[in-house]
Amino acid sequence: MRGAVLGATVVGGVRGAAVALVLAGLGHTLWNGLVEPGTALAFSALIACGELARRDTRDACDTGGAPGARDAREVREVRGGRDGDGGGAPRATAPEDRRPAPLASAGALAYALLGPDAAAPTHHGVLQIVTVVFAAALAGIVPHIARGRAPAADHLARRVLTVAFAAACFQPLYHSGRLERGIGQGPYLVLYLLLLLGLTALCDAVLAAALAGARTGWPYVPLLRDELRDQLGIGSAICATGVVMALGVAVAGLWALPVFCVPLLLTQLSFHRIAAIRTTYRQTITSLARATEIAGYTRPGHSRRVAALSCAVGRELGLSERELTVLEYAALMHDIGQLSLVDPVRAGATAGLPPAEARRIAELGGEVARQTGVPAEVAVIVERQADPYREQPALARIVRAVNAYEDLLGGSRHPGGPLAALEQLRLGTGRDYQPEVVECLARVLARG
Repeated sequence: MRGAVLGATVVGGVRGAAVALVLAGLGHTLWNGLVEPGTALAFSALIACGELARRDTRDACDTGGAPGARDAREVREVRGGRDGDGGGAPRATAPEDRRPAPLASAGALAYALLGPDAAAPTHHGVLQIVTVVFAAALAGIVPHIARGRAPAADHLARRVLTVAFAAACFQPLYHSGRLERGIGQGPYLVLYLLLLLGLTALCDAVLAAALAGARTGWPYVPLLRDELRDQLGIGSAICATGVVMALGVAVAGLWALPVFCVPLLLTQLSFHRIAAIRTTYRQTITSLARATEIAGYTRPGHSRRVAALSCAVGRELGLSERELTVLEYAALMHDIGQLSLVDPVRAGATAGLPPAEARRIAELGGEVARQTGVPAEVAVIVERQADPYREQPALARIVRAVNAYEDLLGGSRHPGGPLAALEQLRLGTGRDYQPEVVECLARVLARG
């Protein structure tokens, strides 16, 4: 309950600050009029086009809502012991999902850092920048709203706050002349802009991690670490393009905008293709994992629930995005070795088998996984999941504990439900299950 209240406070605070800035900007612009409307219109068109070309993450991978929403639903299913129908696989928030509109982000930063326009001074202020960026972004997402796939309100809130931060650090110094007197127009100005963009990227990462943590309840530090790592990828390209656009307009005028946005647009298209390939790959692994359910070896939805709960435990333990992806694939395929059995295991529950038999099934699963072309570490996790936890890779310990919990919860040995199943896992922490993983699993289930 306390976490939910804190999360609602964080989300409400971020959205409230963004709304206050937008209202102040709209009031200021309506009262004083639009300064240099041609420049404002050019940047508005660029931002709107960037939003129109944004990657719709739900089109690409059917997450069913905000990042983490599907994982939360799956964890609730496991907690309640329900058998799902084995729908889509859970997934972590991939880096390409965090930057669905890089062209719009770069255009907004360029407008916030715009000094001269073809050597002529500009006079737009911070509040006008906020107004133009918000109005252009809103215009660009109208088609997505019409299709019923509007981005989350947090997307606009982050955009408004980060652009306002960058503009507030640059525009007052530029308009007062202190920036030119103190730094000039040489390499020191570029260094100042790069430093400012670094702080802006840090601000955006802090906001993104706080909002994601408030929505999902996941630990803040791993989320912030993943956001900062993302800033080194497409985030650095966005910042660099924003600086180049601002400096290009200062020398060549507004004609520099279409010239300098082409590289980022091509990069965005490449990210779209990579994301589509990854989505197809994930769907292929999910379909392969369901083969045991279709053949009647495991209960419906078993691999999906194990993968979802394993990812939630991995989040709690602070795994990186790449580790979560490997963990997800291994959890989906953890029972694939049962396809080699002549006589199916009762209810597909391998947790109660003799150690030698469980190890044999796991080794068969590792061989099958290698033939599918998954990363080698996924196959290692699958084949080592039945070993004593001290001999296992760290990710295999998670899969083993979560699979045992799901097997115990779905069987008839623990009519008492989750608490009895967790107690059984705690009794096996001397050899079979890592105590830290079991306690982390208990925290995830308690949080629901």
